Amino acid sequence: MARLTAVPSIVVVKWLKVFFCYLCIWKMNHNRILSIVMFFLIPVISQGRDLALRTVGIDTGGGRMKMKVLEPKEAYGPVPGILWIHGGGYITGGNYMVLVSCGKMLAERYGAVVVSPEYRLAGEAPYPAALEDCYAALVWMYEHADELGIDRTRIVVGGESAGGGLTAAVCLYARDKGEIPVALQLPLYPMLDCEDTASSADNPGLTWGTNRNHKGWRLYLGDLYGSADVPAYASPARAKDYSGLPPCYTFVLDGEPFYEETLTYVKNLQAAGVEARVDVFPGDTHAFDILFPWQERSKRAKRRLYEEYERIIMNKHKLP
Repeated sequence: MARLTAVPSIVVVKWLKVFFCYLCIWKMNHNRILSIVMFFLIPVISQGRDLALRTVGIDTGGGRMKMKVLEPKEAYGPVPGILWIHGGGYITGGNYMVLVSCGKMLAERYGAVVVSPEYRLAGEAPYPAALEDCYAALVWMYEHADELGIDRTRIVVGGESAGGGLTAAVCLYARDKGEIPVALQLPLYPMLDCEDTASSADNPGLTWGTNRNHKGWRLYLGDLYGSADVPAYASPARAKDYSGLPPCYTFVLDGEPFYEETLTYVKNLQAAGVEARVDVFPGDTHAFDILFPWQERSKRAKRRLYEEYERIIMNKHKLP
């Protein structure tokens, strides 16, 4: 298994600051920035003191797909399995982002197995490619649960931004397929609505705003963009039936583009009898928890995530 060298967190924070400055000042192509920064960043990020990292490949409709797998070096009995889906507006990013995600933090803190797919981006293949890839990763994780040491009753799906949107889509798809029981969904500040909302319209957000949001949806939906026929699997805000979905926890900032659609999603779940909670923090920086992990609001958001994860996933399965 691959081994990464652990370094003080201050080094990681400094690299993230560099990334953010380049993003704001040069406004280069997102993928180029991420690729350049992560090329230098990944070799010095720890995958977790108690975690091992490996890459596996599976066959999907788009060919061979790579996935990063984070596993406990020592596990006592089956552990939760987390499918963590990276963000990037459906048009950028990669599964290397799991190494700075809440998914990795959950794995390190609670000893879960995390699988993060390198799903096809919209520039390569529009909807439903990303959904198909992510669901294929979920199926692989579930079918290989014994080999991975995963408890099949504690399957979690989560992700940030577009990864949060795909989280909701995967949960809708899994519910309708009836093959895999998902115990918890964690769509963090999710990209759910292909139509403008009160918070995504005319929002110049520094890291993600209206123009980029339109571009992301246009590329992801392809010929469906702007039509009345967008399916819920593509834009979960279009769903009519939220019943039978797994419990949900999320957080979001009150000034960021996805504020309204996050709250609407939670309200729709609650109205359908699904347990769902959201915490709202002040600010307008999309992906604040990744870009500014040292800020108090980021620490508070992660504490709440841990609390909800413990309550739903860990406490329910304590041994007598």
